[in-house]
Amino acid sequence: MKIKAFLLVTSVFFCSLSYAQENIIELPLKTVDGLGPFGISMSGISPYMDDANNPWKSTYLKVTGLPANLTDLKPGDIETNMYQSVYQDYSSGKLTKEFYESLQKSWNWKPDTLNLSKIPIKCKIPFVIGKDAAGKTQMVVDVNNNYDLSDDPVFTPYEMTGDDDENWDSLMFIKPIIVSYERLSDNKIITAKAPVLIIYVKKFNMYMSCFPQYATARLNNTEIAVCSDNFSSISYSRAGLIVLDDSTRNKKKVSRDKIISMSEYISINGQIYLNKGVIANKNVLRLEKTNQSQDQLYSTQVGFKPFAFEGQVFNTNTMVSLEKLKGKYVYLDFWAVWCGPCRQEIPNLKALYEKVDKSKFEIIGIVGDSPTDQLGKMVSENSITWPQIISDDKNKIKEKYSVSGYPTTLLINPEGIIVAKDLRGNELENKINELLK
Repeated sequence: MKIKAFLLVTSVFFCSLSYAQENIIELPLKTVDGLGPFGISMSGISPYMDDANNPWKSTYLKVTGLPANLTDLKPGDIETNMYQSVYQDYSSGKLTKEFYESLQKSWNWKPDTLNLSKIPIKCKIPFVIGKDAAGKTQMVVDVNNNYDLSDDPVFTPYEMTGDDDENWDSLMFIKPIIVSYERLSDNKIITAKAPVLIIYVKKFNMYMSCFPQYATARLNNTEIAVCSDNFSSISYSRAGLIVLDDSTRNKKKVSRDKIISMSEYISINGQIYLNKGVIANKNVLRLEKTNQSQDQLYSTQVGFKPFAFEGQVFNTNTMVSLEKLKGKYVYLDFWAVWCGPCRQEIPNLKALYEKVDKSKFEIIGIVGDSPTDQLGKMVSENSITWPQIISDDKNKIKEKYSVSGYPTTLLINPEGIIVAKDLRGNELENKINELLK
């Protein structure tokens, strides 16, 4: 009987595996320079910090040919694939196991060894910032990635004030720099090229960059645009998708809620597929066909039901579940105590929460990757009165919602359907006032 039971379980397992594999489609990718239908998104780049306790210090790149005509030189690098960098630095002993595992937890990241190389590759672009004789900031980027800056031009980074009313879309008209980097392709290390845009934001005293390059795939007669990590890298580790049709093909930018993130669903010619992401090593996009209708599926995108969860309110014995909040509009705010934009939003949320009808609207803060003592201090100092739930190893709320960055927000209607994403500030208040009227 035990043998029969084992054979039966094994048979069911392999049938399920076979069924899943049959429903997965792999679509070849074609690289395109530019932003396409995606809005521009920048990520910060910083010169290296000279701190003996910095866990990254052993990973700093060493370059030659530093420009003799510049002073106050500060070296750094631009990541093309942060996951590859961390994986190879840990494999070569430059990062401790404790720090490596803390990064996995913080990023909600499980290393995909099929897409990563243990052999170190040149996935970082070195640069140096300095001052010329007039005291003006200049920059040199190692465009051919040979760790020698003597053959690279000196240039002045494009400067923006960073004011709210400044038109960031103008950045798409600035000519980017073309850089070389290495990546894994068919299990071989190859050299590739990509455009990189670098700016200096005066208001925040910060240098920022993005890689204006995306990819396209085709399923039957439908073309799909694929963006890598909102242009913060060119690894396609978290691929966002847009169906290219008459409403999106010629647009400079579509709204963020139209972008299908990893583990979200995309509808093509009436068929729903799950975005399984990109296998960069094979240069393919993976979609998984589902036979369920939209009202049967749970997701983090507009028009779908959110994932159910239950958690204990911070510093109380009260339990909160999403199911019991049906009948109200619910604003889920995924944040962390160290997140600057999250902290800046607290006064706005506080003002909204004080004047809204709480029988019709509720805010739930989902706090991740944050020490409890710092959370308690922030709740007290800012007089935060809406419920805060810590996403931990027990409730795994952050993991359920595939949150990889803060702030991330969702607005859910009284029927339990997501109606908006990433609303903040005046945009959130206007939306709530509109809905409650």
